[in-house]
Amino acid sequence: MRLLITAGPTREYLDDVRFLSNASSGRMGFALAEAARDAGHQVTIVCGPVALPPPTGCAVVSIETTDEMLQACLAAWPHCDGVIGAAAVCDYRPRERATGKIKKTGGPRLLELVETADVLGALGRQKGDRFIVGFALESQDARPNALRKMESKNCDAIVLNHPSAINADVNEIELLTRDGASHGVWRGTKRTIGRQLIEWINGRFAPR
Repeated sequence: MRLLITAGPTREYLDDVRFLSNASSGRMGFALAEAARDAGHQVTIVCGPVALPPPTGCAVVSIETTDEMLQACLAAWPHCDGVIGAAAVCDYRPRERATGKIKKTGGPRLLELVETADVLGALGRQKGDRFIVGFALESQDARPNALRKMESKNCDAIVLNHPSAINADVNEIELLTRDGASHGVWRGTKRTIGRQLIEWINGRFAPR
């Protein structure tokens, strides 16, 4: 299969030097890409800024902002059989980006934020007969929020994990599908979980 995988964080700039982001390392997305490559799939990774070298044998598109990730994914999506959205996309951006570097004034500064583009939702609206596996990083009402995200983004399955997964070598996930079924709680290194998820995707979505 031809798989699109998103990985790492996105950045939303306040000015020319400061940005909003998160501590996502890209490890989970890269582990999935390695496992998919090793399983014989053609892999395109759309990745935000990370310190890790990308997996060899995969097409890599490097981006910074959420809009850049969206455009890269929309360009790749027509040529793919499915997507795994493992990126930790920044949900908000400043309404206006300042030119240059914002200087201190000795007082508070108000920052107005607006929502960024919904990358996985946009792919879901163009889904057709392809599959979508999303990730939901939740700290409160975890399962109900993950199920709502799966429905709203037209995912076939969603990987529920906790904020402790960010920038960690290990992870604990629960795999949920559209029928509300849980396919188990998996614990281990991100490479181990990446292999398990690709094996599950092969069994669920690979052409017979």
